Amino acid sequence: MRKILALVAALTVPVGAQAAAEYYNLDPDHSYPHFAIDHLNFSTLYGRFNQTHGRLMIDRKNNNGFVSVKISAVSIDTGNSKRDDHLRSPDFLNVMEFPDIKYESTSLRINDDNSADVKGTLTMLGVTKPVDLKVTRIRCGTNPINKKDTCGFEAQTQIKRSDFGSKYGLPGIGDDMRLWFQVEAIKE
Repeated sequence: MRKILALVAALTVPVGAQAAAEYYNLDPDHSYPHFAIDHLNFSTLYGRFNQTHGRLMIDRKNNNGFVSVKISAVSIDTGNSKRDDHLRSPDFLNVMEFPDIKYESTSLRINDDNSADVKGTLTMLGVTKPVDLKVTRIRCGTNPINKKDTCGFEAQTQIKRSDFGSKYGLPGIGDDMRLWFQVEAIKE
């Protein structure tokens, strides 16, 4: 009799409340890491990376999850091919030796307002350092175009590029690099 009552109780709990971990793959066509850095105190240089892959898990019941992202450093794009080639060189990203930039969360806490605090490590130029992300937006639902369960996220952080060994042009070319991540992910 207890087993029957437990089964009935489980069936009457709303489906969302039963859900635990949900896994998503980043949509490479709708995920864009952006950056901004000071250029000689005259202007701010903005750029992005065009190739990003990764996976994440959201557990709304426990308000946690994880994220793992790999960004192709080769795909850097500032809108100027000559500058992009220089940024790929050993002066900056050294993409021949370090073709990828990686981020791995060590903890992820979802807040009540659909924001999140993520602690993790960023690996760039072969150097791994702790980097926290502030997720300012989490929106999940059915994509009206492809009808797939999709989540969108916006996150930001700031790093010092010199912490990762990128010191070319300092101090004229800024050390503080602002990073933004606009991500869409499709449920597995």
